Amino acid sequence: MTVQTQTATATIALGEVLGVHLKPGDVILLNGDLGAGKTTFTKGIAQGLGIRQPIKSPTFTLIREYQRGRYPLYHMDMYRLESGGSADLGLEEYFNGDGIVVVEWSQYIQSELPATYLTIDLKKDAQNDAFRQINFTPIGSHYEKLVQQVLAAYHHE
Repeated sequence: MTVQTQTATATIALGEVLGVHLKPGDVILLNGDLGAGKTTFTKGIAQGLGIRQPIKSPTFTLIREYQRGRYPLYHMDMYRLESGGSADLGLEEYFNGDGIVVVEWSQYIQSELPATYLTIDLKKDAQNDAFRQINFTPIGSHYEKLVQQVLAAYHHE
């Protein structure tokens, strides 16, 4: 299931609709090249969770925690774990915890991931820097229903 956005504001708005529908324990995997809009999309998720703090890329900290929303948001960037080291982070506690987990560059922690999750691939257009193609791939029936809810709500805005 694919959505196209024409502006960063629209990408944030789509993330916000997703954030409104998320529940504790939900795991969102964001894939895309550098600059594809993963952190921009996460800003929208945070807004949907009622988090008003500025959302920053966790590239250098690996995990940023935001506690001041409807549910906690755990924003992870696993890019620096390309050569391993994820076993020491205690990721299972986050995945089984009371918050929402958003993971960028999840391919580097594939063996740590839970059985079900929602993968979102963001692709930037080569000719139009603001245009994004955003593809949702739900793994598990919970995430299939979530994507249906999000797409229905987004298209009604």
